[in-house]
Amino acid sequence: MQIMKKIILPLIAMLGILPPAQSQQRPNVIFILADDLGYGDLSCLNPDSKIRTPNIDRLAKQGKTFTDAHTPASLCTPTRYGILTGRYGWRSSLKRGVLKHYDPPLIEPERFTVGKLFQENAYATACIGKWHLGWDWPLKNNSFFRDSLYKGNDKPADRLRIEKLVDFSKPLENGPTTKGFDYYFGDDVPNYPPYCFFENNKTVGIPSRYKPDSMYGHPGFMIDNWSLEAVVPSITAKAVSFIKEKANIKKPFFLYFALTSPHVPIAPSATFRGTSKAGPYGDFVQETDWAVAEIMKAVEDAGIDKNTIIIFTSDNGSPGQDGEKMSGAMNAVMKYDHYPNYPFRGMKTDLWEGGHHVPFIVKWSGKIKANSISDATICQTDFLATCAAILNSSIPEKEAQDSYSLLPLLLDKKIPSYNRPYTVHHSGEGFFAIRQNEWKLIMTGNSGGGLVQSIPEKVNGVAVPVQLYDLKNDLQEKNNLYLKYPEKVNALQQLLKQAKAGQ
Repeated sequence: MQIMKKIILPLIAMLGILPPAQSQQRPNVIFILADDLGYGDLSCLNPDSKIRTPNIDRLAKQGKTFTDAHTPASLCTPTRYGILTGRYGWRSSLKRGVLKHYDPPLIEPERFTVGKLFQENAYATACIGKWHLGWDWPLKNNSFFRDSLYKGNDKPADRLRIEKLVDFSKPLENGPTTKGFDYYFGDDVPNYPPYCFFENNKTVGIPSRYKPDSMYGHPGFMIDNWSLEAVVPSITAKAVSFIKEKANIKKPFFLYFALTSPHVPIAPSATFRGTSKAGPYGDFVQETDWAVAEIMKAVEDAGIDKNTIIIFTSDNGSPGQDGEKMSGAMNAVMKYDHYPNYPFRGMKTDLWEGGHHVPFIVKWSGKIKANSISDATICQTDFLATCAAILNSSIPEKEAQDSYSLLPLLLDKKIPSYNRPYTVHHSGEGFFAIRQNEWKLIMTGNSGGGLVQSIPEKVNGVAVPVQLYDLKNDLQEKNNLYLKYPEKVNALQQLLKQAKAGQ
């Protein structure tokens, strides 16, 4: 893997796919990450969608759509870790679930990130929106929040007790500005305290009152006049301002724009309420589409369209909540005859395709063929190696081991080729699946793993230890072939064991 990176990346420039970074106008890169958006939410991917996404549809027409793209996990935090580090989230200290409010940083102190890659290449870098990768929160007793957390002392009541000791007047430590970003603005996690915006390493204002029970989210501190409906418009405006500012000074930039929508709290602003045929959830997806339009317009108005790469994707599949009281039951949105993870089985947190098979669209005017499609199996961890290839830059040894350059696929080049040997999937409960070519193996209950929100598959009435699917002929994962192809089961089990050993 590391030898490939050292040889292949310079070879890309030598073969004329891209000239060396020093001798070309280096492209700006904008990575837009929706939150809990399903494959079937986009009208360009689901002809029966009850939601209209004309702007994302336009992005697809102008670029390339990857129809077999996957998140590194079927939950938020580990996916974000994977995008920024090129490593599966389960290689970190987080083995299941997501970070909770006031948890310490997940990205290791010296870990190489895509932000650091761009900084090394003299780019301006910004993270705007949802972070959800942890901070070190200073307390009034000169320790950190993490120092008071330990197993058995991390329940909601414990966090509320410790929260009273947080010194919001002090800078936060080890957040986005230490992980490769010159600038950060966002709300960290919209349903977690403290309810306020963050800028760089400080809260914007001092959260000094408790969130009322009538407002959606976990209990905790908030600033006065906090509005959940204002989050998406506010972070979108900041992203647009960043694009305009860097375009004016003609400095190449990398923008990681992490939307908070359509994740709960499902809080579409007044302009979008009632605009879809899928309730508040559909309205929030349509506001997400508007945010993408604002980014595209900012790029076009700044005259940098031909030299800007725009990527749009989601952090996992949709849970399908309908937005009742800004939340709702899982898959409740189906009452509108809308299927957010169409055409896949499962949803957010699952190992079935609905948990991690997501939209992935890339536009690069003049480089990527418009209205094109790739059916290659890719993973979002590939983002770091792809950016390194675009910049003709190197990746340090023992870093980004789960990242493979997508540049050959983007530019339709056969040499060098895209060389992802397999893809590992990870569920919300911390269980594993592995994909190689058309074959997918899911480890279930009797084999030491399991599926959240599912019952182990049965064959002839007997629970089976694994699930094996031929996705070429069974994309909806209805026909478990584990008894028919035991040699394939064994081979994939060994491959997964090998992948997990490669820490």
